[in-house]
Amino acid sequence: MQGFGDLEAALMELLWRRGTATTVREALAGLTWHRELAYTTVMTVMDTLYRKGWLTREPDGRAYRYSPAMTRDQYVAHTMHEALVDSGDRTEALTHFVGRMTLDEAAALRAALESYERRIAGR
Repeated sequence: MQGFGDLEAALMELLWRRGTATTVREALAGLTWHRELAYTTVMTVMDTLYRKGWLTREPDGRAYRYSPAMTRDQYVAHTMHEALVDSGDRTEALTHFVGRMTLDEAAALRAALESYERRIAGR
């Protein structure tokens, strides 16, 4: 899976932070960028993110209101899974990943695994 480009990432971050459906004009007003952006540039990128499945949209008069298709946490989990799938050796990749965790992160991972195992076992 390919990551977001700079403007795509900025738009996704803005939409996750806002937490409400957003028009192109609202997104343009909320963007802090290193250069002046044209309305049509933001519109094109938001439409591209919609076509790629990262955004949903609903009509609002002659415009659309866009929302993320998944939460930031779901996106991170999706990205982590794609990276694992793309790794040459899943066990080695997981070992390196776990080796970089703090004790609190390891405990959270352990709790998540236990919860997942109980759920799939039907308990």
